[in-house]
Amino acid sequence: MEVTEEDVGTVRAFNRFYTGVMGVLGEGLVRSPYSLTEARVIFELAQREDTEVLVLRRALDLDPGYLSRMLARFETDGLVARERAAGDARRQIVRLTPRGREVFAMLDERTVAEIRGLLGGLAADERRRLLAAMRTVHGVLGDRPRPDGFVLRPLRPGDLGWVVERNGALYDAECGWDRTYEALVASVVADYVRDHDPERENAWIAESGGARVGGVFCVRRTADVAQLRLLHVEPDARGLGVGAALVGECVRFVAGAGYAEIMLWTTALQRPAHRLYERAGFVLEEEEPPVERFGDVVHGQVWRRTL
Repeated sequence: MEVTEEDVGTVRAFNRFYTGVMGVLGEGLVRSPYSLTEARVIFELAQREDTEVLVLRRALDLDPGYLSRMLARFETDGLVARERAAGDARRQIVRLTPRGREVFAMLDERTVAEIRGLLGGLAADERRRLLAAMRTVHGVLGDRPRPDGFVLRPLRPGDLGWVVERNGALYDAECGWDRTYEALVASVVADYVRDHDPERENAWIAESGGARVGGVFCVRRTADVAQLRLLHVEPDARGLGVGAALVGECVRFVAGAGYAEIMLWTTALQRPAHRLYERAGFVLEEEEPPVERFGDVVHGQVWRRTL
């Protein structure tokens, strides 16, 4: 998808806003004589006893001359000590002095206090939304490895709207389906709430690192048949076993609720999901003729598993 001028403007507006909120545009970070970059270098040096200058430069992607002048100034101020590496004079090692660690402690303490002040001024729901958005930005733009663990939990306030939003967005991006699919999801969610039978219906959200990464609903179709609905897994969480866990939880619930069978409706397009259903014991029993639906030509399928 092409990046639009509006997209670029949104990022630039956010950058201007956030740098103002965090106070990084002033002469010194957290009312100190050190700039954001200088404070970042001090922070990195505080993480270990000795640091090779080349490693530091690469980690922060700094110009060699700029970093060299900064370290020379720090050395003059008594914050760092530099020396050649033993056995290799081409490598330079730098470390914080006791005075440098005092400066780091001051910067760290003031930074924590400012963040606490920022978060403390927000309502609990606002704070959760802000932190979730920050984790999302970090996860999308960062180089952190994908989390290995996830949990399944019951629905909480806000989850129903998220299910509708994410199904609509994902099926638009991955299948090209129009808003009528999102409307269908909204009606399924509304029916689940309106006629909910807690003994025979349930829903789960998969969560990893505090972020929602998938969900599924199990609803009553007839007295003997349950239906698995609205299974989805976020793209970044695929391959972790989230989908299999959600389907498995549905099957276990249905067996315990006294149903004789569980079924689901999907389309021929969702091939990765087909493999998931097969591994869970479902069998493709019905291929529907193609119909125009969701702004596309849809080949519906019905899968069933007897319990």
